[in-house]
Amino acid sequence: MDRDKPLKKSETVEIRLPHATKSAFMARCRAEGRTASDAIRRFIDAELSQTSTTRRAPRLGWRPLLAAAVAGLALGAVAAPSLAQSSPPTRAAFDRMDRNHDGIVSFDEYRVR
Repeated sequence: MDRDKPLKKSETVEIRLPHATKSAFMARCRAEGRTASDAIRRFIDAELSQTSTTRRAPRLGWRPLLAAAVAGLALGAVAAPSLAQSSPPTRAAFDRMDRNHDGIVSFDEYRVR
Protein backbone atom coordinates (compact mmCIF):
# COMPACT_ATOMS: atom_id res chain seq x y z
CA MET A 1 0.00 0.00 0.00
CA ASP A 2 1.13 3.53 -0.71
CA ARG A 3 1.23 5.51 2.57
CA ASP A 4 1.88 8.85 0.83
CA LYS A 5 -1.55 8.77 -0.75
CA PRO A 6 -3.99 11.23 0.89
CA LEU A 7 -6.97 9.74 2.69
CA LYS A 8 -10.18 9.57 0.74
CA LYS A 9 -12.63 12.25 1.82
CA SER A 10 -15.83 10.27 2.07
CA GLU A 11 -17.70 11.99 4.90
CA THR A 12 -20.28 14.66 4.19
CA VAL A 13 -21.87 17.46 6.18
CA GLU A 14 -25.20 18.86 5.09
CA ILE A 15 -26.00 22.48 5.87
CA ARG A 16 -28.94 24.67 4.95
CA LEU A 17 -28.32 28.14 3.53
CA PRO A 18 -30.47 30.76 1.88
CA HIS A 19 -30.14 30.56 -1.89
CA ALA A 20 -28.55 34.02 -2.10
CA THR A 21 -25.87 33.07 0.44
CA LYS A 22 -25.04 29.85 -1.39
CA SER A 23 -24.86 31.65 -4.74
CA ALA A 24 -22.55 34.35 -3.35
CA PHE A 25 -20.32 31.74 -1.70
CA MET A 26 -20.05 29.67 -4.88
CA ALA A 27 -19.27 32.80 -6.95
CA ARG A 28 -16.48 33.80 -4.56
CA CYS A 29 -15.00 30.29 -4.65
CA ARG A 30 -15.02 30.35 -8.48
CA ALA A 31 -13.38 33.79 -8.48
CA GLU A 32 -10.64 32.51 -6.16
CA GLY A 33 -10.15 29.38 -8.27
CA ARG A 34 -11.05 26.85 -5.59
CA THR A 35 -13.91 24.51 -4.87
CA ALA A 36 -16.54 25.09 -2.22
CA SER A 37 -15.47 21.84 -0.55
CA ASP A 38 -11.88 23.09 -0.29
CA ALA A 39 -13.02 26.40 1.27
CA ILE A 40 -15.20 24.61 3.82
CA ARG A 41 -12.45 22.08 4.64
CA ARG A 42 -9.98 24.90 5.27
CA PHE A 43 -12.48 26.66 7.52
CA ILE A 44 -13.07 23.49 9.55
CA ASP A 45 -9.32 22.83 9.85
CA ALA A 46 -8.76 26.40 11.08
CA GLU A 47 -11.53 26.05 13.68
CA LEU A 48 -10.14 22.75 14.92
CA SER A 49 -6.59 24.08 15.19
CA GLN A 50 -7.67 26.81 17.62
CA THR A 51 -7.54 25.89 21.28
CA SER A 52 -10.24 26.95 23.71
CA THR A 53 -7.82 29.46 25.27
CA THR A 54 -7.11 31.00 21.88
CA ARG A 55 -10.78 31.60 21.19
CA ARG A 56 -12.13 34.51 23.16
CA ALA A 57 -15.53 35.97 23.59
CA PRO A 58 -15.90 39.33 21.89
CA ARG A 59 -14.85 42.17 24.18
CA LEU A 60 -17.46 44.64 25.20
CA GLY A 61 -16.43 48.25 25.47
CA TRP A 62 -16.82 50.22 28.66
CA ARG A 63 -19.87 52.09 27.38
CA PRO A 64 -22.33 49.14 27.48
CA LEU A 65 -21.07 48.23 30.96
CA LEU A 66 -21.50 51.82 32.16
CA ALA A 67 -25.01 51.97 30.67
CA ALA A 68 -25.96 48.73 32.43
CA ALA A 69 -24.60 50.01 35.74
CA VAL A 70 -26.52 53.29 35.43
CA ALA A 71 -29.70 51.42 34.51
CA GLY A 72 -29.27 49.12 37.52
CA LEU A 73 -28.74 52.05 39.86
CA ALA A 74 -31.80 53.84 38.48
CA LEU A 75 -33.94 50.75 38.88
CA GLY A 76 -32.69 50.28 42.43
CA ALA A 77 -33.42 53.89 43.29
CA VAL A 78 -36.99 53.52 42.05
CA ALA A 79 -37.63 50.14 43.68
CA ALA A 80 -35.94 50.69 47.05
CA PRO A 81 -38.53 53.09 48.55
CA SER A 82 -41.46 50.87 47.62
CA LEU A 83 -39.70 47.82 49.04
CA ALA A 84 -38.89 49.66 52.26
CA GLN A 85 -42.53 50.70 52.75
CA SER A 86 -43.99 47.24 52.33
CA SER A 87 -44.31 45.38 55.59
CA PRO A 88 -45.54 41.86 56.32
CA PRO A 89 -49.27 41.58 56.91
CA THR A 90 -50.33 41.74 60.56
CA ARG A 91 -53.32 40.37 62.38
CA ALA A 92 -54.56 43.92 63.05
CA ALA A 93 -54.49 44.73 59.33
CA PHE A 94 -56.49 41.57 58.58
CA ASP A 95 -59.03 42.39 61.30
CA ARG A 96 -59.50 45.87 59.85
CA MET A 97 -60.29 44.34 56.46
CA ASP A 98 -62.52 41.55 57.84
CA ARG A 99 -65.41 43.85 58.72
CA ASN A 100 -67.88 41.10 59.67
CA HIS A 101 -65.16 39.14 61.57
CA ASP A 102 -65.94 35.80 59.93
CA GLY A 103 -62.24 35.02 59.29
CA ILE A 104 -62.66 35.45 55.53
CA VAL A 105 -62.06 38.65 53.60
CA SER A 106 -64.65 38.87 50.83
CA PHE A 107 -64.15 40.96 47.72
CA ASP A 108 -66.53 43.61 49.03
CA GLU A 109 -64.60 43.83 52.31
CA TYR A 110 -61.33 44.06 50.39
CA ARG A 111 -62.70 46.70 48.01
CA VAL A 112 -63.90 48.97 50.87
CA ARG A 113 -60.50 48.94 52.60
